[in-house]
This record gives sequence, structure tokens and C-alpha cells, in this order.
Amino acid sequence: MSTDSAETTADIEFTIDSWDEVAYDEPDDGPKLTRVTITKTYGGALEGKGVTEVLTAQGAEGAGYVASERIEGKLDGRPGTFVIQHGGLAEGDTQSTFGAIVPGSGTGALAGLSGHATEASQGILTLKYRMP
Repeated sequence: MSTDSAETTADIEFTIDSWDEVAYDEPDDGPKLTRVTITKTYGGALEGKGVTEVLTAQGAEGAGYVASERIEGKLDGRPGTFVIQHGGLAEGDTQSTFGAIVPGSGTGALAGLSGHATEASQGILTLKYRMP
């Protein structure tokens, strides 16, 4: 974890507790589209649980996902909930990710939380955030 002015960066480990994937479009040609519900447990600077709804496109030439996730727990010891929206694209070995903490989504001691959220590494959520 590192701090730059008021912004803190933390690489937070998580485990996947459940993964429920359902295809909703499987054409003969082109990527398969799925909806996935995932539950996670976080440890480290963020201690808590997350529930995520993910939409994916999975093809032979590339893949992508978009996700909304509500996290409940303690971030730097401060209890509350917040929502992140994140996504990623893959083409061969090239991958890119993006994401943010949804403005105004923080509750409890996390009200006013802001920043960015990405999952560029398997099992790691990177948060770059500012506390109110």
C-alpha cells in the first residue's frame, strides 16, 4: 500500500467463494455472451465480502467483461459499503482493464469514498482511492 498526497493505492487479495455463469446468447458464429454472479472474500487493507454481477463476451479472438460489485466490510478499518464498476478486454496476450468507485455509493464510514478500481491481476483488486 502506498500513499500519494490524499490518494492511497492498495493491492487487495481476494478469493472467489462462488461463480454462477449462465449463457444468454450462443450464436453459431461470434462470441458467446454470459451473465455471471460472483461472491468474493477480501483480505488486507479491505476486509469484507463482495457480490458481483458480470456480463461477458467470450470469443475465439478475444473477450471482454463489465461488472458492478457491491463490497461490504472495512477499508483501512472504516466500516461501510461501496460499489465499484470495472471491466476489461483481452486480445491474445494483450489485456486492458478499467474501473471506478461509483460516486456517492459509499455508506457508513465510507460515505464520500472516491477513486479507481481494477483487476489487472488474478485475485488482486487494485484500489486507488481517497477517503472523505
